[in-house]
Amino acid sequence: MRPGHLAAVMIAALASGCAQKHSGTSVAQDPFVSAPSQMATNIVVTFSDSTIVKARLYASVGRVFEQEAKTTMSGPVTVDFFDRDNQRPAARLTSDSCVVDDRTKNMTAIGNVRVVSLRRDVTLTSSELSWIQSTQRIRTERAVRIETPQELINGVGFESNQDLSSYRLWRVSGVQQK
Repeated sequence: MRPGHLAAVMIAALASGCAQKHSGTSVAQDPFVSAPSQMATNIVVTFSDSTIVKARLYASVGRVFEQEAKTTMSGPVTVDFFDRDNQRPAARLTSDSCVVDDRTKNMTAIGNVRVVSLRRDVTLTSSELSWIQSTQRIRTERAVRIETPQELINGVGFESNQDLSSYRLWRVSGVQQK
């Protein structure tokens, strides 16, 4: 065998021996790849447009995931929604946790979600609810329960302004008069 052929055979043998080996952990499961880039406790986040405060979020722990452009908050989580007067909250949302889209500033509250209108006697409960920052509206496609002094309303799918003064249920499944 000539020296040139021997070198070619050696390179081919080395290349085939360098096949990709599986370590048993995928990149998606690697805790260092999926770890937050920032983490903080006792969080207060203010959502505003110029000088107008739209909402203020309070959470026990916050985690920023820069590559995914999202921030997760765990709780309990409380969000105060403000009207244009900025003086006092119009409604308060509480939940177990939430996810904020860092691009749009939209928020999705998850787990034991409760919204109480502080100016009206209306309470909404659901398992998940989204707040759209640009329109200041809340919505969900999940089951909801609305309680007013006159009635209890159950349904699936909901949209409202953030103080619950004007809401719409997509599929009402029951109304009970008090």
